Amino acid sequence: MDKFQDIRPYQDNEINMVIRRLLSDPELLSSITKFLYPRFSRAFPKLITSATKRKLRKQFLNVNDVRTMQDGIARYMEKMILDTTTHLTNSGMENLKEGRNYLFISNHRDIAMDPAFVNYMLYHAGFETLKIAIGDNLLKKPFLTDLMRLNKSFIVQRSLKGRELLHSLKLLSEYIHDCIATGDSVWIAQREGRAKDGIDKTDPALLKMLGMSQRDLPLGESLSDLNIIPVSISYEYDACDVLKAEELHEVETKGAFTKTDYSDINSIVAGMIGFKGRVHVAFGDELKIDTDDPEVIANLIDQQILENYMLSDVNYLAMEQLAKDGLIAHESLNSAIEKRVMSDKNRDKFSERLKMVHPKLLRHFLLGYANPLYSKLAAGYDD
Repeated sequence: MDKFQDIRPYQDNEINMVIRRLLSDPELLSSITKFLYPRFSRAFPKLITSATKRKLRKQFLNVNDVRTMQDGIARYMEKMILDTTTHLTNSGMENLKEGRNYLFISNHRDIAMDPAFVNYMLYHAGFETLKIAIGDNLLKKPFLTDLMRLNKSFIVQRSLKGRELLHSLKLLSEYIHDCIATGDSVWIAQREGRAKDGIDKTDPALLKMLGMSQRDLPLGESLSDLNIIPVSISYEYDACDVLKAEELHEVETKGAFTKTDYSDINSIVAGMIGFKGRVHVAFGDELKIDTDDPEVIANLIDQQILENYMLSDVNYLAMEQLAKDGLIAHESLNSAIEKRVMSDKNRDKFSERLKMVHPKLLRHFLLGYANPLYSKLAAGYDD
C-alpha cells in the first residue's frame, strides 16, 4: 500500500493517463494559449486554442515517464526565461556533491518561479530535478493539482484542522525524510506564504514539522539527516510587486485581505509572465546543526539566505525614493547608499515602473524592494 499516494507526485506509470486528461481540459488549454500567444489568442481564441492543443498533443501525448516530462517542462522554462529575464545566474553549486540528496530551504518570493528557477539550475548542471512542496491552498482547480504533481510536486495539506492536520504534518515529515533517504532532493519554502514585504524569515514551525516523524531523535539530529542547504533567490523586479502592495495595503486599512478563488492563480500567472530582470539563485553551505532549538536553527538558515541575497540598483533606488517622499528618515540613507553608483538606464526604468503604482500603494511597493537592503545593512553585510 502506498501511504503517500494522496500527496506524492505522479509516478512513471501514471504520467500518460494524466497528460491525456489535461489535454482535454478546455480551461487549461485556454490558459496556456493566452500565455504562449497573448496577442493572437485575443483576436482568434478558438483557432489559436485548437492550434495549441495540437502542439501540446505532439509534444506530450507520448510522454510516459517523469524524466521525459521534465525535459518538456525545461523547454517551456527556456521560453519564459528568454521573455521575462535579462540575466539568470547562480552561485554555490560547486559545493553540491554528486550522489548526495539535499533539502533545499529557500526564501519565498514567487509561488511557482522560486522552485522553478532552482530546478532549472540543477537540471542544466546535470543534477536530478527536485520534488517540490506546494500548499493545497493553491490548488483550487483539478487541472492545477494535476499540473503540479506532473512536475514532481507533493502536496502540503494546509486546509485540514485538528488531529487530521497533525496526522498530515507527520506524514509530510515522513515523506520528506523518505525522499532524502531513497534518492531524491526536495525544495520547500522557509515559511508558509510569500514574503510580501521583502523580509525573508524562516518559520521555526517548519523545522518542528520536519522532525515530527522522528520524535525518538533530537531535533538537530533529525534535521541533520536531511542535509539542509539554504537557498537565496533574488529578483531584480518582482513580477507581483503591485499585487503584494495591494494585499499589504488592504491588511493595513481593513485588517485582512480577502482572497478570491483566482487570487493565487493570478499571482502564479503574473509571476510566470511578468518581467523579472536579473535573477540570481545562490546555493548556500550545507547546514551544520549543533542545537535542538528551532529558533536558533531558523536563524542559521536566515543568515545564509540574507548574506547570499544579491541586491540590485532597484533596492537602492527604492530606499532613495522612500526618503525623498518623506516615508523614512534621511538618516537611513547612510554612506553606503549615498556612494552607490547607479546606471541612468536602471534609474529611468525604475521611474517608469513607479508611474504605474497608485499613490496609496507606494510605501508598501517601495518597502518590498528596500527591505532586503535594510536587512543586509542591519546585519552588517556589505553587498
